Amino acid sequence: MSYVLGIDLGTSSLKGLLVDQSGKVVASASADYGLIHLQPGYSEQYPSDWVVACDKVFEELVETVSDFTTGLEGISFSGQMHSLVLLDENSEVLRPAILWNDTRTTAQCRTIEEKLGDKLLGITRNLALEGFTLPKILWVQENEPEVWSKVRQLMLPKDYLGFYLTGNYHTDLSDAAGTLLLDVEKAEWSEEVANIFDIPLSYLPKAVGASEQVGTVRAELKERFGLQKEVTVFAGGADNACAAVGAGILSSEVGMASIGTSGVFLSYEGKETPDYEGKLHFFNHALSESYYSMGVTLAAGHSLNWFRDTFAKEQSFSDLLAPISQIPAGSDGLLFTPYIVGERTPHVDSSIRGSFIGIDTSHTLAHFSRSVLEGITFSLKDSQRLMSEVAGKTFTRIVSVGGGAKNKDWLQMQADIFNAEIVALTAEQGPGLGAAMLAALGCGWFKDIESCAETFVEYTEAVKPIPENVAVYADVYEDYKRIYPNVKKIK
Repeated sequence: MSYVLGIDLGTSSLKGLLVDQSGKVVASASADYGLIHLQPGYSEQYPSDWVVACDKVFEELVETVSDFTTGLEGISFSGQMHSLVLLDENSEVLRPAILWNDTRTTAQCRTIEEKLGDKLLGITRNLALEGFTLPKILWVQENEPEVWSKVRQLMLPKDYLGFYLTGNYHTDLSDAAGTLLLDVEKAEWSEEVANIFDIPLSYLPKAVGASEQVGTVRAELKERFGLQKEVTVFAGGADNACAAVGAGILSSEVGMASIGTSGVFLSYEGKETPDYEGKLHFFNHALSESYYSMGVTLAAGHSLNWFRDTFAKEQSFSDLLAPISQIPAGSDGLLFTPYIVGERTPHVDSSIRGSFIGIDTSHTLAHFSRSVLEGITFSLKDSQRLMSEVAGKTFTRIVSVGGGAKNKDWLQMQADIFNAEIVALTAEQGPGLGAAMLAALGCGWFKDIESCAETFVEYTEAVKPIPENVAVYADVYEDYKRIYPNVKKIK
């Protein structure tokens, strides 16, 4: 049997998916690691923990899959975006990685805006936000000059694992696009941006396509794990790009609504480059010569977790949400805005806070529960609306992944609010499956990503929008849109 391994390097764990040529996930393994919070707003991680986790995944697969060592042909990656890894001239890690969810870099973001001006959006196609990599680099330059003086290589998390496995420095364009150092349309590092911030281009790894070969597994590791073949390693992609690949988002008429702790509404752009003026993230895709756009809701599933833990901690989520089918669309006038930790799209506002609007004595816990789900979905619809208004997009189908795909009433709600048919994945494997698909494509198992998706990706039966609910939600959404500008005045 021939296998590919998709490795997903997340914020709290590393997961490996072993997939055969029929698209079946033969085995999976995972290993957890911790976060370092030195003070509020700081979020760091030891890259060595990723290596230990990777070794554990290999060891588990060796033990549980009898022909793993003889069947493994290719490896690719999905990885948390933006996080900064710094290496010295001996390829030793200089300090813990500063993660995507680290917020210490507000001052550096303002510096980037001041120095780049209109060139920021013209070159990088994205706003300067604390999560991106360039602000983290500037923070190290300003606050840890002794560390910066030793830097010779800048890397992103999944690419550090690629270096560990192959000994080669590479990144891919989808991950590079999240650094604010890539000229997104030219698909190359921006010499202009690098020079403005005193970053030698030699510090940046070669940026290639996500399914391009970046090396083979080092002899030492082949021997350690007993691998019998020359195992090819492919660049891989950013987590959201790989999630889109793994969900089969391969045309502009199909969107993806992902609801985890945060939420993402993502669209495949192909070769088109609509100007969203920074209101949406716009990145190079893991698919060759293509782009994707995405909006972010900072507290999607987090809003539901907060609500349950605060007001119904004794209930399971299934019990909490069971009665919402008895509540009409629009929750009888109760509206929730999920701004409990600020908001990203379309309001880049870290200080706005959430609200319940329209409470009256007829509202029950079930009303509040339903309004939370509606508010999260309305926030994602903000991104869908931008894509429609700026790029003229009409989505005929939306793939729901994460928590929003696990409840039938929430799936119907999405169909009604987005006014599109909704499907879920029969076996949701997340970005790791997209990474495995990139490895399968790189190994030559398929002629193109479309034929790979036909084999690897399966959907549940579509949930259709209910016309009466669509009409109700169209009116309610207009009320929802009016909340932010009015609440902003009194925050």
